[in-house]
Amino acid sequence: MFMKHMNHRKLITTAAMAALGLSFLTVGCEREISRTEDTKVKSDGTIESKEKKVTENPDGSVTKTETKKTEKP
Repeated sequence: MFMKHMNHRKLITTAAMAALGLSFLTVGCEREISRTEDTKVKSDGTIESKEKKVTENPDGSVTKTETKKTEKP
């Protein structure tokens, strides 16, 4: 009886550990594929910054992000 209960506990523990490990594999972080940054200063002192970033998500999809900032003196 004790061995049967112990095997059952081991089975549940192993299943829980496998599920937890699998969840960490499926929930990954995004990976940055490329990134470019361009900064220009105009004659009036205005600073224009442009950033382009391409990332790959855990599901394999690709996301492109463009950010533009303008700072006036």
